[in-house]
Amino acid sequence: MALQLWETLKEAITVYTGLSPATFFAGLALGLAVYYLVSSLFGSSDRQSERSSRAFQEEMQPLPPPVQVGEITDGELKSYDGSDPKKPLLMAIKGQIYDVSQSRMFYGPGGPYALFAGKDASRALAKMSFEDKDLTGDISGLGPFELDALQDWEYKFMSKYVKVGTVKKTVPVTDGSSTGEPAEEATDRNVDKPAENGHAENPEVETTTESATGADANKE
Repeated sequence: MALQLWETLKEAITVYTGLSPATFFAGLALGLAVYYLVSSLFGSSDRQSERSSRAFQEEMQPLPPPVQVGEITDGELKSYDGSDPKKPLLMAIKGQIYDVSQSRMFYGPGGPYALFAGKDASRALAKMSFEDKDLTGDISGLGPFELDALQDWEYKFMSKYVKVGTVKKTVPVTDGSSTGEPAEEATDRNVDKPAENGHAENPEVETTTESATGADANKE
């Protein structure tokens, strides 16, 4: 029975397509392969576009309003480098802190300027340096062109981002006298200090007194 069906199918393929059964089935297999290949390509493209659309929607979600942090130290500023997604992304220029959360793709983790986040990167921006030694707010010794470049960066940040605080400046501790009084005042106080035990510290007065006592003794 099965053999009769196969013979009938072969005759029908030859009559209706003009192809031999082997050629017909080879072409059918090739068509199925092309179909699965094309559907897989379009299917992956659709999934990729869906993921891109979802990521774009997440980026387009409104950011929370900037939060004022006030005056904080360099150490406290480091906690706003983007490693914690719940915290805003902050960066400082010339001691002024700005919220750069809207540019997370540049200053956030993985961004081209991620090393500037959570720091006062004034010197690095002025020199356009990515070295760790320049990631500081110290701008001493910079040339006029570097200072102009830093000024341009500051204008850009002022016009684009919201200022949310300042970096607390550390005052270096210098060694000095515990009393803190000037040396001249201390010297004057020592000079004006009366002699102990009621004795005068003027040798001429003592010499004159001794001479008068000796003269009185001679008269007697």
